[in-house]
Formats: sequence, C-alpha cells, structure tokens
Amino acid sequence: MATNTTSTLLEGARRREPDAVAELYRLYVQSIARYIGYRIPDATVVEDLTAEVFLRMVEALPRYRPTGAPFEAWLYRIAAAQVANYYRHHQRHPQASLHEAIGSESTPVEFNVQKQQEIHELQSALTNLSDEQRTILFLRFVERKSHQETAHLLGKTVESIATTQHRALKQLAKILGAEKTESPSLSGGAS
Repeated sequence: MATNTTSTLLEGARRREPDAVAELYRLYVQSIARYIGYRIPDATVVEDLTAEVFLRMVEALPRYRPTGAPFEAWLYRIAAAQVANYYRHHQRHPQASLHEAIGSESTPVEFNVQKQQEIHELQSALTNLSDEQRTILFLRFVERKSHQETAHLLGKTVESIATTQHRALKQLAKILGAEKTESPSLSGGAS
C-alpha cells in the first residue's frame, strides 16, 4: 500500500472519521488475525483479540507518531502485546476443543488427531523461540513477505532478518527433531 494513502487514512482516523478507520481495518484485519491465529489456536479468541487490536489502534491513534517504520509494524506490536496479555491472564496454553480435534466427518478421526498433535508440537516448539524469531517466521512463511519487506516492517537489515530466520529454523528443527526421537521412549511400549 502506498505511504501517501496510509498517511491520508491515518490523518482521517486520528480525526475519528469512520471511513478512514474502516479502511485501515479492512486493509490490515486479515494480516493481524493471521498473526494472532498463528499464536492462539482458538478461533473465538483470535476474533476477540483482533477486535481488541483495532480498538486499541483507534484509542492510540491520537498519540501515534510515525517513526519511519510502516504503520503495519505498529499494529503487529499491538497484536503481540494482546497475545502476551492473553497468555499472562490465562497462565496456560489453550487446548483445542474436542470438536476441533475431530474435524469433519469425512476425514478419518486418526488423521485429524495426528494433525492436531503435529500442530500442538509445532506451537509448543515455537514457544522456545524468541518473540523476534516467531515474528520473523510468521512474516516470512505465513504472510509470505520477502526478506526486504520483513526487514522494513521490523526496522532491521535484510542480513539481520536472514540470520535470525536461519537460526530460528535451525533451533526449531533441533527442537522438533528432539521431540521425534524422544517420542518412541515416551510410548512406553515393551518389545
């Protein structure tokens, strides 16, 4: 999106112009919802937190000052704070409901259970990464942003993004590899 258009929308939103606020929401809601959904598997919570991000945006817009970083980066910081607040208040990772674990009736239950287990393992492994690493992986692989776009959003160099991404993937592979090698011993099966 062009910076001039964003600037115009921000000025209108600061004046509480409904059309400007609505347009900012329309432009960024899907990205923010995906970002939150990447960290919280409960769709209802994702909807609530996404709405809260945009409420906080409207409340904070009069104090918002451009720093050279894209407006979207500011929204991601608000979203990250909302996710952190959610986990701080719940003191646990949410569990998927039985209905979500079972999935559709046309898919075998075993497949859905395995899929949910893999998602849970990945989410658990991601908690071992730093917020910066998780955000970079999200922007690169979920949002499909280039190294340049990610660097611009986060106010970092392309080299820094590439290095952090490499280290995060290496650490993630190590964690997931360790979980896979530990799994057979956890099953407790005697030969």
